[in-house]
Amino acid sequence: MPFPLLFDFRGGCFRARGHAGYTVFMAAQDKSVLITGCSSGIGLCAARGLRARGYRVFATARRQADVAGLAAEGFEALQLDLDDSASIAAAVEAVLARTGGRLYALFNNGGYGQPGAVEDLSREALRRQFETNVFGWQELTNRVIPVMRRQGYGRIVHNSSVLGFVALAYRGAYNASKFALEGLADTQRLELRGTGIRISLIQPGPIESRFRANAYQAFLAWVDAEASPHREAYRALVARLTQPGPAAPFTLPPEAVLRCLIHALESRRPRIRYRVTVPTHAFAVLKRLLPDAWLDWVLGRASGGGRR
Repeated sequence: MPFPLLFDFRGGCFRARGHAGYTVFMAAQDKSVLITGCSSGIGLCAARGLRARGYRVFATARRQADVAGLAAEGFEALQLDLDDSASIAAAVEAVLARTGGRLYALFNNGGYGQPGAVEDLSREALRRQFETNVFGWQELTNRVIPVMRRQGYGRIVHNSSVLGFVALAYRGAYNASKFALEGLADTQRLELRGTGIRISLIQPGPIESRFRANAYQAFLAWVDAEASPHREAYRALVARLTQPGPAAPFTLPPEAVLRCLIHALESRRPRIRYRVTVPTHAFAVLKRLLPDAWLDWVLGRASGGGRR
């Protein structure tokens, strides 16, 4: 479906809604967005899709080889490692140097999922998950909020997950990181009221990406499967993570997330939460309607002992 545009091109400027509902005029070069995790999947799709709509896209990735690939595709590409404060600071400084100190939007997308039963995850494994998925995102967000405060407008969109409001077995670290993200984003939204900065969350279910391949590498790095009482479930989990093609029903292409991102960036009234895929919508309804014990039964079935 078509989305209402926030930006109207008039005399070389894009019109945007700013502080307290006033209209702010931004030059074309200020229609800028910083995106993390652009090496593949949702981040790469978002970078390509927003560039096609006229945004000035700053596409970032952790590995230098991926940054080079983005640059070869014509993006203003930067290295940004969410585990490294110096990398975050350098990327933001580079973006602001190129835009004259302005930034319209931030799309927090980079991250990974650490599989494994909670009892098998060390403190360091959990710390690594939170460093990337929570602490890095928050540090990056805190660096752009003052910029948006000064200009009186801005959009911050966090790519959360269906696992930000329901939990599935063998995804405890990822569940916890997304639950934490949702809490931080909800608090940000309350604290930034009246500033012209709008906060939105996107909650995808299964999306075509390299998520499973990256999760499998994290599993190998941190979980001793054969020494675990969950070893039988892990065999099913490994089969799911390594099988080709979609591993879950209702898997959608990353363009499904892009459509929500466009609305979050361009609508005068962006939604607080955007739910993507049938499982996300279904679990949101079940979470409201079912007693906790019944919901646990449903979620246990949905986890499939590691098979799903």
